[in-house]
Amino acid sequence: MYDAILVPTDGSEGVDRTLEHAVEMARRYDATIHALYVVDRRFELAADEDREDLVERLTDRGEAAVAAVAEAAEDAGVDAVTGVREGIPYKTILEYAAEADVDVIAMGTHGRTGRDRLAHLGSVTDRVVENAAVPVFVVNIGDGD
Repeated sequence: MYDAILVPTDGSEGVDRTLEHAVEMARRYDATIHALYVVDRRFELAADEDREDLVERLTDRGEAAVAAVAEAAEDAGVDAVTGVREGIPYKTILEYAAEADVDVIAMGTHGRTGRDRLAHLGSVTDRVVENAAVPVFVVNIGDGD
């Protein structure tokens, strides 16, 4: 049913909760986990003299984030591939999903509720859910407590 599972990561602890579910799906279906970090193009708003350093730091953070996902997957006996791309996060996630022919996207919420949730309806997860051509498995990562 699932051969490829995309796990977008921002490097936060909440990804661990999402990864638990993704690893279980991957084990069950002998699937590969694709870890993806998107360097948000908002770096373009940085001053010219700061931009290169900022992109380098964000790319380094992304490499560490996808490596952590891959390591956890491989420790659980699941194959993993990684990618770091620049772009608009939700669009880049959807583009990667199409290019890599993933069968499901596993993402976490930001743990927002009530008024906070209403104020952030444009979140990456919301946009992926609204626009994905494949199922999106959303894990409530809460507030980390």
